[in-house]
Parts: sequence; structure tokens; C-alpha cells
Amino acid sequence: MGCQKMAPVVHGLEKLYEGRVDFLYLDMLNEKNKPTMKRLGFQSTPHFFFLRPDGTPVEAIQGVVPEDSVRGALDRLLAAGRR
Repeated sequence: MGCQKMAPVVHGLEKLYEGRVDFLYLDMLNEKNKPTMKRLGFQSTPHFFFLRPDGTPVEAIQGVVPEDSVRGALDRLLAAGRR
């Protein structure tokens, strides 16, 4: 249910950050994704992970949150990459 609520927000941000941020989606029901979910510390849906280009987790957000929360995390991730 939470993923459905967040989908329009995430898809809107995906368009806004196109060319600067890659958005990847994991199907939590697919067994192939279980090792990645475990490595990242997946705990609930929705669960957003913000990763460096090398795959290192930088930040995570859980649950249904305002767009500004996700946008802030994306902006911090981009700013950290410029340093």
C-alpha cells in the first residue's frame, strides 16, 4: 500500500532528476533480490536507499514520506558527489 502511495512521487522525481540520478526498483517478492535487500538492510515497504555510484549506501528512508524528504536525500547525495 505504501509503495502505491509513493509511486507518483518517486516517478515525478525520476523525471526531475533524469540524467543525474539513476532510479532502480527491486521486487521484494523476487528471491533473486533477497541478498541485495539483506545487504542494504531492507526492513519495510516502501524503503528507499540512496547509493553512491559504487553501490555504497549513503542514506535510507522508510515509509510514506513527503516528497521534500526524498528530494532532500537526493540533493544531499548529489552535493556529496561534487566534493
